[in-house]
Amino acid sequence: MTMKHAAPVNTAAGRVTRRNFLGGAAAAAGAFTFGFSFPLPQNAVAQTATPEVNAWVVIQPDDTVIIRIARIEMGQGALTGLAQLVAEDLDCDWSKVRYELIDPGANKARAMVWKSQQTGGSRSIRGSHDYLRLGGAQARAILVTAAARQWGVQPDTCSVTKGVIRHAASGRSTTYGAIAAAATGIAPPADVKLKDPMDWTIVGQPVKRIDTLDKLDGSLVYGMDISMPGMLVAIPKACPVHGGKLKSFDAAAVSSMRGVKLVLKVDDETVAVVADTFWRAKSALDALPIVWDEGENAEVSSETIAATLREGLSAPEAFVGNRAGDAKAVLAGARRVLEADYGFPFQNHAPMEVLSATVRWTPERCEAWVPTQAPDTALTAVVAAAGLPAQSCDLHIMRIGGSFGRRLSTEYVQIATRIAKALPGTPVKMMWTREEDMLQGRFHPVTQARFRGALDAQGNIEALHMRLSGQSILSYALPNLMTANGDPIVYQGLLADGPEGHLGYTIPNLLIDYAMRNPHIRPGFWRGVNLNQNAVYMECFIDELAAAAGQDPLAFRRRLMRNHPKHLAVLEAAAKGIGWDTPPAPGRARGIAQIMGFGSYVAAAAEVSVTNGQLKMHRIVAATDPGHVVNPQQVDAQVAGSFVYGLSAMIYGECTVKDGRIEQENFDTYNVLRLDEMPEVEVISMPSGGFWGGVGEPTIAVAAPAVLNAVFAATGKRVRQLPLKNVDLNVS
Repeated sequence: MTMKHAAPVNTAAGRVTRRNFLGGAAAAAGAFTFGFSFPLPQNAVAQTATPEVNAWVVIQPDDTVIIRIARIEMGQGALTGLAQLVAEDLDCDWSKVRYELIDPGANKARAMVWKSQQTGGSRSIRGSHDYLRLGGAQARAILVTAAARQWGVQPDTCSVTKGVIRHAASGRSTTYGAIAAAATGIAPPADVKLKDPMDWTIVGQPVKRIDTLDKLDGSLVYGMDISMPGMLVAIPKACPVHGGKLKSFDAAAVSSMRGVKLVLKVDDETVAVVADTFWRAKSALDALPIVWDEGENAEVSSETIAATLREGLSAPEAFVGNRAGDAKAVLAGARRVLEADYGFPFQNHAPMEVLSATVRWTPERCEAWVPTQAPDTALTAVVAAAGLPAQSCDLHIMRIGGSFGRRLSTEYVQIATRIAKALPGTPVKMMWTREEDMLQGRFHPVTQARFRGALDAQGNIEALHMRLSGQSILSYALPNLMTANGDPIVYQGLLADGPEGHLGYTIPNLLIDYAMRNPHIRPGFWRGVNLNQNAVYMECFIDELAAAAGQDPLAFRRRLMRNHPKHLAVLEAAAKGIGWDTPPAPGRARGIAQIMGFGSYVAAAAEVSVTNGQLKMHRIVAATDPGHVVNPQQVDAQVAGSFVYGLSAMIYGECTVKDGRIEQENFDTYNVLRLDEMPEVEVISMPSGGFWGGVGEPTIAVAAPAVLNAVFAATGKRVRQLPLKNVDLNVS
């Protein structure tokens, strides 16, 4: 069905703040939304006092349906999908849907009625579908009850279609807009039934995104775009060696430069220059004499880190993530054992929009305008740095120009708040330079893997030992989540069971263990997290075993996947899509890969050629089963976009360390995939129902191993250390 494009109720400023709510809300059922406090980004549109139906839904007299969105939109299209979930069980007219963003202060003021606002781990849809659908269903029930009371009939004798309530027996009808005011204060029934997926008319449809018009006309205000009267710009610089300290700086050397307002120590490792423009602040910071205490980490290099990880590959002690049978004993007595070591480098998030935050601090109040994936955590950071009571601090969520996990951390929010605190009453926009953004990243962890696999006389896997060695994100970022098995997310895609990624192969004797080795480079949640390297490691070694057994890679996997029908289904679909059972064109070769993670089953099949050592990726077919698909168009876009990200990492992505610091400081040394390098992508969505998986992150993981296995088929060369740019693909 064709849906009209639904425009937003306003632009980046359209949100409910704690101040708005407290100024006009008396209770959850009868609250109102009011205009917004100054200062706000450009294009703010003040709301009229419109009664809300419930926390999720506000309906205006002209039948405009405003759906409140608590999760973060950063380009992935989640905003539209979340609105679809509410709208479906609300049974409204999608062409009349608009949206409104929720700030964390408003959420806390209403006892977290909108629940978690953190956006990461592909959890926007899969982590909130149940209560979003319930919110829409409850609003529908409230509106129907209001109409039934006016007509003196029972609610269950009424029906709704696209926001029009009808009572067939009397011939009466009304619209949501006409009845919304009467619905204020009505409690929903205790038992509200959700729609059967077979009856969905909005969910499952490729409706157009509701947040694109202001992007197309340039009116959307991103965090870096914000402008306020009297605003100053701050540029920070921290010790380039992680863990180092700020020893001294000569503020007098730059204080008289044009536009400079302040040079200050922000914390033990950071100095900042504040000026009236970005360029003047940057120029002064570049000229500022700074002395760093780089500490013992100044001697660390990529080579010393790699040596530490190699030691972990053969260390006697390790955490155990997955075990079946006795792999070590079988390997010790096996007649045929294959061994291989793999490695995956540091990666930078490298979003288009570098980190920024704008803060205005006074002794009485602190307001922050922040592009963040973790609003609650960011607000907590503001409160801590501001030194004010929580009720005196507000955080306004800004739209994000890319993130990929980088804005889950909030150190930049604290930096911005501390700087603003030194200039009471003045709004200060803190911006990182691209170089600072690259140097101070929270990097995809560096890891290595060692495999030992035993084959019997028939080419079956008797035993497999996979040893992981490398960095733990949780030990740095969330140590309270560490378990007896170490960092649980290290094993994404390799577990015995569970939605975060269980292994799709049945191997009688299996051991997957992990030696934690943490270099000083700070790790973070990079899109796809540990599923990325685990898919490369496992899927490429499975291919090695298939080749050693003299078997077709797909047929070899089929035998291992008999007990894993969902894994096998997506793999079969990808293979069929690429034409696996027919020979490729002369000079071309194919590879496949599969994995499960973030609640979804994914697979890819790639077709490539290698000429004079140059790789050409012609096609990739991707199959994904996320259980339910809310918006097929968004799934297609997310899968294709994730392949751009995954293939960039495979070919170019590498952050190296010299003298304790990251060497790549801008895109001249940290390359990304260009348009003419991107293969044709075909996306197969095959939702089997019954569960809710993610989309934005799991599919990234299968792009690289599918291509690497195709490279082997084309050249006979195994690529075990990424990135591919460092590998000679010439056939000797």
